[in-house]
Amino acid sequence: MVLVHGLGGSHANWLAVGPGLAAHARVLAPDLPGFGRSPLAGRSAHVRANVELLDRFLDAVADGPAVLVGNSMGGLIAMIEAAERPEKVAGLVLVGPAQPRGSRVDPVVALTFAAYAFPGIGERVLRWRAAWLGPERLVGQTLRLCCADPAGVPAEVVAAHVALARERERMAWAQPAFLEAARSILAVLARSRDVRAMIRRITAPTLLVQGTEDRLVPLAASRALAELRPDWRLAVFDGVGHVPQLEAPERFVATVAGWLDGVVRPAGQAAYGRR
Repeated sequence: MVLVHGLGGSHANWLAVGPGLAAHARVLAPDLPGFGRSPLAGRSAHVRANVELLDRFLDAVADGPAVLVGNSMGGLIAMIEAAERPEKVAGLVLVGPAQPRGSRVDPVVALTFAAYAFPGIGERVLRWRAAWLGPERLVGQTLRLCCADPAGVPAEVVAAHVALARERERMAWAQPAFLEAARSILAVLARSRDVRAMIRRITAPTLLVQGTEDRLVPLAASRALAELRPDWRLAVFDGVGHVPQLEAPERFVATVAGWLDGVVRPAGQAAYGRR
């Protein structure tokens, strides 16, 4: 099982659920290039480049089809991989996946991404946020945006995010990677017809996890996605935001584990199993 984080995320996004999921599968949570502790090192942070990187990662670590668990941008990356290389994907868990917007977007989110989209403006916004807020307040602000109730995130997980934010202050490639990834998400999703065609091609069994209070990916968008793919299972988490794995880790693990046992294993796709 490979856990793919979202924009601005890292392996730390999965700390609250990693041990629980590891009871059901071999679990790996890589940092995509430019995120977490993974340097760009001449690589691209574009969504398309990350699909290729994920594909090579699967070749390196898996001896058969894997279950991909993707949050936000990670969900988009996982969907593209599943559509283009179905033989490598045993199942998909999409957690508030980035997708074409079919409903009203939160105005703060819309304004923020509009700023990211423009060269020069996005860079200034990120520099100002980092200088003005500092690691602790930056993490706090991010959690308030992504969570319905940030107090539900385990304290040790918050501390890990703050520690990583401190490290990333010294990483010159962190902000350029973020903006490249953000702009690439907007570019990919702007081709909504192509994205929906890609989604229709996915053959892997899929679990769609969505919080009712998600400000970045509205519940209505994921309901529309479930209508496009009625064979997918939609699990709605009441009172939860964009990162159910942080806000409701026990329920998240139980939901994913139940789906694995009820859908993926009976299909005879057990390559993700424990080692």
